[in-house]
Amino acid sequence: MKLDILAIMAHPDDAELGCAGTLIAHAAKGYQVGIIDLTAGELGTNGTIETRAEEAAAAARIMGLAVRENMGFKDGFFVNDEAHQRALITQIRRFQPRIVIANAISDRHPDHARGAKLVEDACFLSGLKKIATVFEGKVQQAWRPEQIFHILQSNYIEPDLVVDISNYWEQKMQAILAYQTQFYVPGMNNEPTFIATPEFMDFLKGRAREMGQSIRVQYGEGFTVNRKIGVRDLFDTV
Repeated sequence: MKLDILAIMAHPDDAELGCAGTLIAHAAKGYQVGIIDLTAGELGTNGTIETRAEEAAAAARIMGLAVRENMGFKDGFFVNDEAHQRALITQIRRFQPRIVIANAISDRHPDHARGAKLVEDACFLSGLKKIATVFEGKVQQAWRPEQIFHILQSNYIEPDLVVDISNYWEQKMQAILAYQTQFYVPGMNNEPTFIATPEFMDFLKGRAREMGQSIRVQYGEGFTVNRKIGVRDLFDTV
C-alpha cells in the first residue's frame, strides 16, 4: 500500500497528540494516511501493552487511517543504529510515503528526539539504492520521502508551519481520549503522571488555540522542518 502521509512516532499516542488533526484532515480529503509506532509504549506508568494496542487500534479507526503498524522497538532503550535504521527503511520502502511526520526534534522524553533523528536518518538512507532490503521475499526499490515534518510536543519550539485543524478538533480529541489508560479520563483510576492530569488536557487545548491564533483560525497544529518549504503559488499560503 502506497501512502501519501506516514507518521512515524516513538510511542502510540504521540501522533494523536501532535498531528492527529492534520492526519484526519488529509484522510478526509482522500489521501492515504498511516502511522508507524516505533514501540508499544510498554514503559508507560498506566495500562499494559495489550490495552495500549487496543487503544491505538481504536484511535486509528477514529482518525480514518489506512494502516497502523508497530515496529516493536524497545521503549526507552531503542537506539539509532544500523539494525533499527534497516528495519525502518524496509517500512519506508514498503509504504513509499510522499511525506513523513516524525517526533519533535527536542523534548522532555528522550525517546522523542532520538526517534526523530532515527526517522530522519532512515528516510535519507532509504533513498540509497545500494542499501539492499527485502520485504515479503521481494527486493525493494529505493525510496526517499519528499519532505519530513516534525511535530511539537511538550517543549515549545517555534513552528515553521501551522496547519488549520479547526474542523477536526473534536475528532482529534476523540482519538486522544481513545487512550483511556494514558490520559485523564473521569471514572478511570489512572495514576497521575505528566500526561494523566486535567491540566495536561488544558495544555493541549491551549497549545492548539495558540497555534490557531497565529494563523487566525480556531485550532492549529505546528510543525518544524529541516528543509525550507517552497510554494509555486503565493495563494497556497492563505
